[in-house]
Amino acid sequence: MMEGTKELIELRDVRKEFGDVTAVDGIDLTVRSGEFFSLVGPSGCGKTTTLRMISGFETPTSGTVRLAGYDVAGVPPEERDTNLVFQHLSLFPHMSVGENVGYGLKKSGVGKAERKQKASEYLELVDLGGYEDRNPTELSGGQQQRVALARALVNEPSVVLLDEPLSSLDRKLRKQMQVELRKIHEKTQGAFFYVTHDQEVAMTLSDRMAVMNEGQIEQVGTPEEIYRNPATPFVADFIGDTNLFDGRAHRENGHAVVEVGETGSISFTTDDEVDDGTVTVSVRPEEFYLADGADGHFEGEVVERYFQGDQTNYVVEPDGEGVEEVTVVVQGRDAPVERGEHARFGIEEDAPVVFS
Repeated sequence: MMEGTKELIELRDVRKEFGDVTAVDGIDLTVRSGEFFSLVGPSGCGKTTTLRMISGFETPTSGTVRLAGYDVAGVPPEERDTNLVFQHLSLFPHMSVGENVGYGLKKSGVGKAERKQKASEYLELVDLGGYEDRNPTELSGGQQQRVALARALVNEPSVVLLDEPLSSLDRKLRKQMQVELRKIHEKTQGAFFYVTHDQEVAMTLSDRMAVMNEGQIEQVGTPEEIYRNPATPFVADFIGDTNLFDGRAHRENGHAVVEVGETGSISFTTDDEVDDGTVTVSVRPEEFYLADGADGHFEGEVVERYFQGDQTNYVVEPDGEGVEEVTVVVQGRDAPVERGEHARFGIEEDAPVVFS
């Protein structure tokens, strides 16, 4: 692995144009040594193009890509200290599992005995010890994905680039592979750069993550930072579930008072710095609670109710005008409010995120 700088990947004002289309619009990004970093965003936002510029399969229109402190402009993919795991597996069906894993070593001129030893070592790392002589077609989807990972890791690159590698797996297997990926990353201590549209996968795996939209980075931070304090309404809506409302803010007794809906159907105060005027408000469903008596922040009719064991999901139509519905999650096994009933709901203190 390359030694030296703590910042293994650095993108500075990187832009990529395809004719009249700007796929990546002047982004800055840093990935640190030993970090599991995810780039997450909707399809077509530029995340795979970003990964391909890091790997060398695309050339930036402008800007700088550095790996381990070195500008890699003009450096071909095979000479970069990276390995790429694709969305669609590219294992060679005419080779055994061990030969697949050792293929990159063979291209680098490593002898047969050493290739065999290292292939076995990295298959052990991904919990496939003893599978060296099997054919890839005999393996399950999850096992094939681990073989692809072992092949990417065997050359000991500074950075492993992963392009939606779990998207073709079913939900149960995808969850299992998330756990496996995290274990493998902890064992190797290299940097993993993971590209995905699946915000749940990114939240589960990442030390830090970046949210991308229309070629630009909207926010970088830990999963918790991004979930609790989204920088934009897009981030609030894309990462997890939320209620987004249009509202108005004004100062009153030293606090910002926010009213949502034409008749102030929902209202709350906040100590955040909020400018007077039109605002957008994000409130996560789990940040509401059932309120007693006159307490709370809005009242409405429960039009849908979904009991899910340890929580109950409600769809509520607030009284007043201007807010069609609110999604509320109440934790706990008790579900005291039935469909068709009226109830009053509060919002946890400091929970709403207000965008001026």
